[in-house]
Amino acid sequence: MEKREIIERPIEKELSEFKSLFGASLQSSTPLLDEVLAYIKKRNGKMMRPILVLLIAKLYGQVTDATLHGALSLELLHTASLVHDDVVDESDLRRGQSSVNALYNNKVSVLVGDYMLATSLKHAACTGSVELVDLVARLGQNLSEGEIIQLANIRNQDFSEEVYFDVIRKKTAALFTASAEAGAISAGAGREEVEKAALFGEMIGIAFQIKDDIFDYFSGEGIGKPTGNDMLEGKLTLPALYVLNHKKDPEACSLALRIRSLEATPEEIASFVEYVKREGGIEYAEQVMHDYRNQALSLLPDSADASVSEALTAYIDYVIERNK
Repeated sequence: MEKREIIERPIEKELSEFKSLFGASLQSSTPLLDEVLAYIKKRNGKMMRPILVLLIAKLYGQVTDATLHGALSLELLHTASLVHDDVVDESDLRRGQSSVNALYNNKVSVLVGDYMLATSLKHAACTGSVELVDLVARLGQNLSEGEIIQLANIRNQDFSEEVYFDVIRKKTAALFTASAEAGAISAGAGREEVEKAALFGEMIGIAFQIKDDIFDYFSGEGIGKPTGNDMLEGKLTLPALYVLNHKKDPEACSLALRIRSLEATPEEIASFVEYVKREGGIEYAEQVMHDYRNQALSLLPDSADASVSEALTAYIDYVIERNK
């Protein structure tokens, strides 16, 4: 059986309900807005975060209306943040497809992102839970703060893994943390269970981002971004940080600072990519990713329903084994 089948089997009915709710939320009587929302809906990804909300709810109880609206609120906030990120990053592609700002313009992208944020808050309110509304608000703060930390880090002369993980926790991991936490809260889990669920989500989110960072060192149409794309934006991720700190090569460190300040040529970036791969950066990042995978699985309760536990194990394995 394929991993996706194992993952979705315990929540097949609930996931279908979620998809219907998601589709209905991305509609408008305003023609241009409806057109852009239809494009966003068409290119929507694998819904990994809503699936996590539903699975965690099943882990600690049952999927409720609050679970569905909470999952939708988080997914809309996530999608809105991607629309805004593409404007900030001046990116023309998102997972191999044209970004909203590439097809329309920055003004339309920002306004559509704002509309989706408002719709996210509306569905957070539909949960009837102040705790879930607070969770969505905190997620919005974390995503913005993560972007600011990343921007500020461009001027940093150090190659700190600590800063790298701080950015991850406030950006990618924050989405998985909030998803797992929302699932537990909506199912009526106790405080200790909610905290464990949140930590489980964080471990998955960190592993997810490390996998994305590894993709940046390899070419392939399915990945959705060219090799070295992060470095073209001045971002140094875990494979590079490890090699720079481990080897302490003055020439490589100098080039890394030029990459960070957006002064390096594409040829220099390509050379640096090969240097990091040659010096063990990918192997180190893969080991760290698997360590987070194992930490996440250790948090699953022994009393969990077998099909849900199997689905969550397949979920995190899917995260670290995916090819895009």
